[in-house]
This record gives sequence, C-alpha cells and structure tokens, in this order.
Amino acid sequence: MNPRGDENRLRAGNHPARRPDGIERAASLIGDRWTMLVLREAFYGVRRYGEMVRNLGIARNVLAARLKALVANGLLERRRYRTDPDWYEYVLTDAGRDLYGAIVALLHWADVHAPEAGGPGLRLRHRPCGHQTHAQVVCAACGEELDPRQVDVEGAEPRADDQDQAG
Repeated sequence: MNPRGDENRLRAGNHPARRPDGIERAASLIGDRWTMLVLREAFYGVRRYGEMVRNLGIARNVLAARLKALVANGLLERRRYRTDPDWYEYVLTDAGRDLYGAIVALLHWADVHAPEAGGPGLRLRHRPCGHQTHAQVVCAACGEELDPRQVDVEGAEPRADDQDQAG
C-alpha cells in the first residue's frame, strides 16, 4: 500500500496519456512471439541458423529478420565460425543474457497460469545446488518477493514531446 492506503494505484498526475518507460522500450525490442522464441533457443544453447529453423519451424525469412533485429538491438552477436563459405552463429550478448530472468519468469507464469494439457512443462535445475527451481522476482534491497500491491511507481515523468501532444 502507498501512504494514502490505495492498493496498486498510480498517484493522480502520475498517469499521462502515454508514459514511455522500460516496459515500452523492452516490448519494442522483444515483444513478438518469434523474437521471444529465438531468444529462448539462444538460452537453450542453440546458436546456428539451421538448428533454429528446425527447432522452431519458422520460415527462413522470418528468422533472418528476427536475428537481424536482435543483432542490431545488441541482444545477439553474429560470429563467423566457418569460412569458404562463411557460416555464422548467433551468441547472446551481456544485454541478451540479462533477459534470462524475464524469460524464466514468463516460463514460470505459463506453468502456473496456462499449463500444458499434457502435464508439467520444462523444469529448471540450478546446477550449483542441484535443486529444481523457478524464477522469483525479489526486492534487490531486502530480498523479499515483490508483490505489485506493495510497490509504488515513482519518477515516471512524461517526455516533453508527449506533453505537447497531450495539451
């Protein structure tokens, strides 16, 4: 709850018609199904174009476009692994690897709220401790699990060009 006792509500005046933020920027980079699935394959260790085509059942032109965008946006790096002819693989960058928490959080959400009819989906095992695990979003300061009803949104100021359009 915020100081006024409202649960999960933005303060008045903090809700412009369009509030550009990290969610909007991230969605513009990774917000379609094929891009998410290409990233998933990269997290599973798939690096080569042909393997991605086979694993995803994706049209080659669609995969080429998604890979090009992921490279341009700094989430994948295109590396040559063979010459004559040149063949390339796609490797996660630091920025791409930083999406891992979000990807496994979506996996956990789907397991809980949209489970497969055939039984349990994928399971993640944490190699250092050997236990099965799932994503959990916690406060970076205290380590407590984040509940949206206990988090206030602050500092979301509209851009000057957004204010001009709204007024």
